[in-house]
Amino acid sequence: MKESGYRVEKSSRKSTVYCYGSWRVTTIDKFEKSVYSLDFKNRDIEIDLSQVSELDTSGALLLTMIAKSAKSVTYLNLSKKQDKLIHIIEESVAQRATAQYKRRGQIDHLSFKFFSSLLYVKEFIAFLGELFIKSIRLITKPKNFRFKESVYFIQTSGINALPIIGMTAFLVGVVIAYQTIVQLTKFGADIFVVDTSTIAIARELGPMITAIVVAGRSASSYTAEIGAMKLTEELDAMKTMGFMPFYFLVIPRIIALVIALPLLIFFSDMVGILGAMVATKAQIGLSFEIFIQRIYEVLALKHYIIGIVKGPFFAFIIAFVGVFHGLKVSQDTESIGKETTQSVVNAIFLVIVCDALFSVVFTELGI
Repeated sequence: MKESGYRVEKSSRKSTVYCYGSWRVTTIDKFEKSVYSLDFKNRDIEIDLSQVSELDTSGALLLTMIAKSAKSVTYLNLSKKQDKLIHIIEESVAQRATAQYKRRGQIDHLSFKFFSSLLYVKEFIAFLGELFIKSIRLITKPKNFRFKESVYFIQTSGINALPIIGMTAFLVGVVIAYQTIVQLTKFGADIFVVDTSTIAIARELGPMITAIVVAGRSASSYTAEIGAMKLTEELDAMKTMGFMPFYFLVIPRIIALVIALPLLIFFSDMVGILGAMVATKAQIGLSFEIFIQRIYEVLALKHYIIGIVKGPFFAFIIAFVGVFHGLKVSQDTESIGKETTQSVVNAIFLVIVCDALFSVVFTELGI
């Protein structure tokens, strides 16, 4: 009987596996173990079957094992019968793998999500620590502070956001006033619409709505900008030239947003209260003079200060998450969209968590 087996020839571009003899269940046991140990390290391979005299399902399955570590596989000199048999075996292996994945898929998916979340938290904390160290160094060496870049980001993240924030805040004020009026008119307490709408806007809704709009606008912008720079290797070029990306890209964006967001919240409060005034005037005919006089009576300064105090915390979260995901972008365009989406979602989520913590603390303190 003619000897059965295979030999491998490697070149710089590809590898070729020459199979010969009988590849049946009774003959492949001599070289089966060596086939399972083959590793082509993700290279392109060719499998030549010109010298194979017999091939059954066991032999075809062994051929698919040869290709398991290859980038791509091409079969040469195979008959129609051999081609059909190999195709059937490949489909069977794929279906079996799919069925096994479906059985284990949910557990694997949950495990992957859990460990991915742990890795994300680890990277998040490490980046926070690096930012803290760089900030301390910046304090000791203020000449490294990029004043022009910070002013530029104040304009793009703050001044340029005024129209959309103003429109959003005005509409929120209108909605809050209308919904409040509907409930209070049932009890003949129309005047209390001023109390509920202004306190809600100044203390909670103004800061929250502003932060969410800025998160959707600036966090995505920061991630996309830095991600594009990383993709085009501009960050590597900056490091090669001796420039620290933290001082040029990260810290100016964070400082700019920490300065701009409290001012945006103040603007949002004013416009939101204006929207409530207009809605109240249109719905129950309460004049602007009475509305403003009522504001002086019920809107304590602490409510306004609480809303403004939240601004720097929200701003830090939004800017930090934006630049963090920008630096996480890998060397492909798909990751820019993925990280941009992730930055907006995480920024909004963390802002809401932060606001909830503020609410609990202030309530417990009786403020």
